[in-house]
Amino acid sequence: MLEFREMEMEVLRLKMEGRIIGFIIWCIAGGLFVCMGIYARFFKRPMPMGFWANAEMFEVTDIKKYNRAVSRLFCIFGIVFIALGIPLLDGQNSAWIVLSIVGVMAESIAAMAVYSLMIEKKYKKGRENLQ
Repeated sequence: MLEFREMEMEVLRLKMEGRIIGFIIWCIAGGLFVCMGIYARFFKRPMPMGFWANAEMFEVTDIKKYNRAVSRLFCIFGIVFIALGIPLLDGQNSAWIVLSIVGVMAESIAAMAVYSLMIEKKYKKGRENLQ
């Protein structure tokens, strides 16, 4: 009986290690977004930090303020991304994992909308003529 209980405890310990490793990898991915945000915040070169991959950057009215706005967007995205990974600790067959999947999709769409509708609109050169 004691051996069976020890084996059960070992299996539970190994399952928890797998969950923790998955969550740590998730946190590293979120941490990369936070690091990109910090990098954008302290970007020394007088050029704007791009948001879209492989897209030509538009001319910016105030580069320092633009980089700060993009920095905030990346940092908030990374922190929320990490928080959405918490259901990974509950296990592989948990219904809560749907929260992570749908949450990251919604967060990504929200980040794109904030960038396109607020940041890009505010700092794009030539916007003064439109008002």
